[in-house]
Amino acid sequence: MSVQPLTSQSCRTLADWLRYIEQSHPIEKIELGLQRVSDVARRGNLAALPGKVVLIAGTNGKGTTARTLEQLLLVQGYRVGVYSSPHLLRFNERLRINGQDVADNAWLAAFQLVEQLRQDIPLTYFEFTTLVAFAILRAEQPDFCLIEVGLGGRLDATNIVEPDISVVTTVDLDHQAFLGPDRETIGREKAGVFRPAKIAVCGDLQPPQSIAAVAESTGAKLLQLNRDYHYQQTADGWQWQGLRQQRHQLPLPQVPMQNVATSLTVLEQLEVLPDSELLQQEISRLCLPGRMQWLRQQPAVLLDVAHNPQSAAYLAAQLQRLKPGYRRVYALVGMLKDKDLTQALLPLTTCVDEWHLVSLPGVRGAASELLAAALQGVAPAARAVQHPELAEAYRQVLATAAQQDLVVVFGSFVTVAGILALPQEE
Repeated sequence: MSVQPLTSQSCRTLADWLRYIEQSHPIEKIELGLQRVSDVARRGNLAALPGKVVLIAGTNGKGTTARTLEQLLLVQGYRVGVYSSPHLLRFNERLRINGQDVADNAWLAAFQLVEQLRQDIPLTYFEFTTLVAFAILRAEQPDFCLIEVGLGGRLDATNIVEPDISVVTTVDLDHQAFLGPDRETIGREKAGVFRPAKIAVCGDLQPPQSIAAVAESTGAKLLQLNRDYHYQQTADGWQWQGLRQQRHQLPLPQVPMQNVATSLTVLEQLEVLPDSELLQQEISRLCLPGRMQWLRQQPAVLLDVAHNPQSAAYLAAQLQRLKPGYRRVYALVGMLKDKDLTQALLPLTTCVDEWHLVSLPGVRGAASELLAAALQGVAPAARAVQHPELAEAYRQVLATAAQQDLVVVFGSFVTVAGILALPQEE
């Protein structure tokens, strides 16, 4: 029995709308460009977001930067909207208002609005959902809108807004088929979110020259980490130095310090930087699902969405710090085949005792054999087990690991989401 295709008139639930827009343009089909999304947005003035707008691009660190900004604004009493992607478990996670995922009824009304506005203009999945999120933000009227770029920057659908501050968190090799073959080219694409005479903040420790070149050509006022603002770890925490202010004796965060420092610089430029007491209270509480997330103990399970060389190197550094506290470290890895598998696995070869390589489903999922070949290329002696399916692989790893062991799950949002969706037992 065949399933009838959905129409906009037959959509009754959020799941219906998501199936409807995916059947016309599959979620994995990416078409960069601003013309379509701009034309539809113009009909409803959807790009004119309320309050102060921060547009956040970068290879890694967008989510933790947005979460840091969100938490430090909310604790001061501001209304905050955050648009991000992808989600882990529920589509509703893509838009938060005052720390809460937006409920289905608000999404439904906004989907209907955008469908009416677009008429015969085709939209990709991401373009459609971005405009829907913008419609909700306009209805909610938060004081601050924190917008994460989906892919790149210059041609990403989110780039139709006019930000008060633009951010590039980091630049690394990822999505090269769309963004270019090297960091200079990718940096140029990400710096496409910069605006004339507006503040642009770059938190990369070694930024490509293209970041400064784009800032100069557009007339943006670039603030660069380790030039215009700084952070330093100390014996009892860390400290941050901005253009006009500084904060000392800050607690070590659970998210990358580099991203917190960039967030503090953004807040300083927005003139809403919290005082030292409030920062000391809040920074240690910062966390984000799927980023260095502890799922259980004995054996310990740590989840991280690291999926490219830069994020894998950060995860490896954290594991080197944690490893002395555990008997053995197991890695459960599932990745997408369009990622740099070899360079993403390489940083962890010095801290993983046993690898469990799992095939991910779908057209983009990498088979375990592909992961095994990549691992063999950088660690020929590595002990590795291949698995055809994630849930069973996770059960086998837990059955193998002792109470004193650490299991780290990484490689993709798909992998982490799959583990979070499983029933959890201590």
